[in-house]
Amino acid sequence: MSIHIEAKKGDIAETILLPGDPLRAKWIAETYLEETFCFNKIRNMFGYTGLYQGKPISVMGTGMGVPSISIYAHELITEYDVKNLIRVGSAGSYQKDIKLRDIVFAMAASSNSGLNTLRFNGADYAPTASFKLFQKALDIAKSKNIAIKAGNVLTSDEFYADNFESYKKWSEFGVLCVEMESAGLYTIAAKHQVEALSILTISDSLISGEHTTSKERETSFKDMIEIALELT
Repeated sequence: MSIHIEAKKGDIAETILLPGDPLRAKWIAETYLEETFCFNKIRNMFGYTGLYQGKPISVMGTGMGVPSISIYAHELITEYDVKNLIRVGSAGSYQKDIKLRDIVFAMAASSNSGLNTLRFNGADYAPTASFKLFQKALDIAKSKNIAIKAGNVLTSDEFYADNFESYKKWSEFGVLCVEMESAGLYTIAAKHQVEALSILTISDSLISGEHTTSKERETSFKDMIEIALELT
């Protein structure tokens, strides 16, 4: 048992899916996994382990933001020997050609978070995806005829920015979308030399103003989930 996770050693699989929303974790476990059991309820951050096509896999919520996912990723790696951490989250589009429900693979995660500024004494660090998981996810998506976009995303500490137009600078430099966790996940994974990948579904667009409902974000986005599950 770690500080924030009540699981026993061996309760968590080497591969784990990490949605931000703990209710999405519950939905994934109930929809896709067999022989499931709940390994964590601390702070209602539900975590489950089960079998997908006969292989053990876990899924657990991480909450919102870099600090939250960094805590859980650290404990999953150091206390439970997790080797593959796959974020399955939502994101807001920064580009005209990236529409609602499009899938984005985060190759790298720019950020306005101060986490790595503190860690690297003011120097820039570029959090990047695991090439192993990224390449495998591309092959899976191709085999399922699922179209994806891939590139740089922004991990932001702000959900409601004081200046709404500030997103345009990131957009001009080719950033595909914005979310709140990937830079933290990639940094912690790199520190501990394990694999991490963020697979994102576009839930809203800063270009068009369109957005999905909270219920849709909790229980849909099936293509993203199915790609992630095949990474076991």
